[in-house]
Amino acid sequence: MLMGVLNATPDSFSDGGLHNSLEAGLAQAKKLVADGALIVDIGGESTRPGAARVPLEQEQQRVLPLIAALREWLDGSDHGQVQISIDTMNASTAAAAVAAGASIINDVSGGLADDEMLEVAARSAATLVIGHWRGFSAQMDALNDYPAGEVAQAVARELAERAKAALGAGVARDRIVLDPGLGFAKNAAQNWQVLAGLDRIYSLGFPVLIGASRKRFIASAIDQQNPGDVGNAQRDAATAALGALLAAKAPSGALWGLRVHEAAGSAAALAIVAAMQTAQDE
Repeated sequence: MLMGVLNATPDSFSDGGLHNSLEAGLAQAKKLVADGALIVDIGGESTRPGAARVPLEQEQQRVLPLIAALREWLDGSDHGQVQISIDTMNASTAAAAVAAGASIINDVSGGLADDEMLEVAARSAATLVIGHWRGFSAQMDALNDYPAGEVAQAVARELAERAKAALGAGVARDRIVLDPGLGFAKNAAQNWQVLAGLDRIYSLGFPVLIGASRKRFIASAIDQQNPGDVGNAQRDAATAALGALLAAKAPSGALWGLRVHEAAGSAAALAIVAAMQTAQDE
């Protein structure tokens, strides 16, 4: 599935300020759905490197009206199967978002930022996405100390610990999705090592979400000398190519979703993968 990113923030790294009104946010959500997203992931707090925390009230003011409006539109459209995800590290925001119409809680911290998150997820019927995380945005770039050559193994071990904690809190196993947290406490080379070692994470037996879209390590692969000069169009094309590679290589049922800012290109890339796989099966 494609999870379309919708940042209702003024400071997200690639689209901050573009969708932080109700009208603009709803319009972008509709575009993501029209372009093939089966999940719209709405966030009200930037997690880019160096970002400051946002007060709870402000985060909720940004996301809750948008979730309610999108839920109303989806229910009255031909897109009733599309799910709404809340991208938050705060348990109270997650609970309010579920009440407003979200069915997925996407916590990049995997419950580490707020001790109550796992209990909120357990009480709800929502799917819980557990991200690999070692600290808040202001410090995460300094927390990328992994054993040499064992980045994927370390990420898998830490994700397994968080999945165990979620199960212990009462979250049903079939409602847990793992996210290796690309860009979170990982430099460019480490992000690629995680992707190269995804089998370590797949082997944990949970479906996996990959969020590589437009991130610095994508731009660095395109232009090592001047990654900041790589625009969103190039990053989106590279993201679609990466998604196609991952989808083609993943064991059946292992890759749950791809989190993307632009859905049309990734949807086309996945359609090509599906066509190739169908031909190989015939």
